[in-house]
Amino acid sequence: MSPSPAHTPPAFPRWQDLTTPELAELPEASVAVMVLGAIEQHGAHLPLSTDLDIGEGLLAAALARLQAGFPLVQLPTLAVGASDEHLSFPGTLSLSPELAIATLEAHGDAVARAGFQRLVWLNSHGGNKAVMDLAALRLRRRHGLLVVKVHTMRMPLPDDLPEAALPAEELRHGLHGGALETALMRHLAPHKVRLAHLDHPISRGQAMAEEGQLLGPEGEAAFAWLAEDLHPEGVVGNAHLGSAELGARLTDHYASRIARILEETRAMRLERPHGGP
Repeated sequence: MSPSPAHTPPAFPRWQDLTTPELAELPEASVAVMVLGAIEQHGAHLPLSTDLDIGEGLLAAALARLQAGFPLVQLPTLAVGASDEHLSFPGTLSLSPELAIATLEAHGDAVARAGFQRLVWLNSHGGNKAVMDLAALRLRRRHGLLVVKVHTMRMPLPDDLPEAALPAEELRHGLHGGALETALMRHLAPHKVRLAHLDHPISRGQAMAEEGQLLGPEGEAAFAWLAEDLHPEGVVGNAHLGSAELGARLTDHYASRIARILEETRAMRLERPHGGP
């Protein structure tokens, strides 16, 4: 009898499913990949798990594009990230910046101790970027580890995507709970999207840009912001534009780029830093 889908082993091994001897048998050149997500408010239309669902969904789609036998091991997802900007809203879970950095370093230390030299962090939450930068630099210095930081929210759009599908203004100002996240969730986890609550809250950043101000929540003169600074509801952007069809197109495009990044990481060589171990 063939195994049920629930017991079908993943195409690429998961760190936690291996035994210590099995982990030791993996090729030294294997790429360790880890999703960095968040559990935080996303308004009335998206669940607290939005960033987590997007990160894990994009990784699954990317792994499906890799050739069988590609040397890769999946680390457990870091579900809770650095979400200080959303703490005013119930449901948000957050690590302090200091704890987030220490947690990332601890995972990197374990990867290096196991003999691996390549670590990819697939990040689907903007608030994780600062702690990733610091932790990755320390791991590079401490272990000579190659740490690749992939930010899904910074990936370019498909070249052939019509402007009307995701206008530049929406992409710039719909930073949280807007068309992009809504589209991805309607494709990756449609059962979690509350369609009756789709809305279009205008970001304070958009209003400032329309006034010609140089200051803004992002850009050359960015101010530190809490979610309520952008809109009292803590979300911004036109969720009505976030169709499932757009989500499928974006998922396919992003997954192809992530797969390519994993392949390039596998091929990349870095010398150990001067003065390193």
